[in-house]
Amino acid sequence: MNIKKMLKKEVKDLCRNYIGLDIGGKAAAVVGGTRFGGVPDVPADFVWPYYEGEDYDEVVKSRPMSFIAQFNCAELAPMDAEGLLPKTGLLSFFYEMETMRCGFDPKDAGCARVFWFEDSSTLVPAQVPEDLETDHRFPMLQIAMEPGTSYIDMEDFRLYLDDDAYWFYTGEIDEIYEELDIAENTSKLLGWPHVTQGSIMSDCVFASSGYYTGDPEGLAKIPQAEREEKMKTALEDWRLLLQLDIADLEEENFTFCDCGRIYFCIRQEDLLARRFDRVWLILQYY
Repeated sequence: MNIKKMLKKEVKDLCRNYIGLDIGGKAAAVVGGTRFGGVPDVPADFVWPYYEGEDYDEVVKSRPMSFIAQFNCAELAPMDAEGLLPKTGLLSFFYEMETMRCGFDPKDAGCARVFWFEDSSTLVPAQVPEDLETDHRFPMLQIAMEPGTSYIDMEDFRLYLDDDAYWFYTGEIDEIYEELDIAENTSKLLGWPHVTQGSIMSDCVFASSGYYTGDPEGLAKIPQAEREEKMKTALEDWRLLLQLDIADLEEENFTFCDCGRIYFCIRQEDLLARRFDRVWLILQYY
């Protein structure tokens, strides 16, 4: 088998299931239903999440998070071929929209939250905090879902191979991705992330371990042995939970970081243990 065929087989073997999200159109306020924005459904004793961190003036303060979306797990189960998500209950996603942390700084911990409410039958509409600004409250929209097959992004394939092998075979890899004619996956649950600024998994590994990854100087402070070890395991340890793309929401006049994507990521062991409090968020711009 020549090198190009071998690499193409590896790309195909690395495919993962994903659930594509088509967001738009007015949604019905059904308790426990899948939807984007609006008012979340929560247990009666739910405490709205706040993020405590620096604002643009470098003043530490507490501010309410924005509700992003909720998903009925029973609706997801038939499309979750790998069986990674809960089969019952409701998954709810929140993000701090005032400063929109990028996830490159260990201080960004807690800027995004995911809740799993195991018993949907007890949920009620939440009381939205009065100090959540109107601009940070999103319109309630429908989410249509469809399963698909997700190819590993070229940036993650580079991480999978290691830099030397990637650059040595970069011509073959470019040809492989052209031949596969991989459609750009935008908003989705699970699968491989489609990135715009490099692998998000390496950012998750280092930032969640206490290292700043927002510039070369920060990366240079990571001990080489630790950097190499963590890079090797990043793709195995971390999984994409939710990717949300502004381009999917332009017709709804939805403004989100001007232009970009947010990625809710989680270690696979935490996902399977339902420890959704351990998610890490990365924001990338086009």
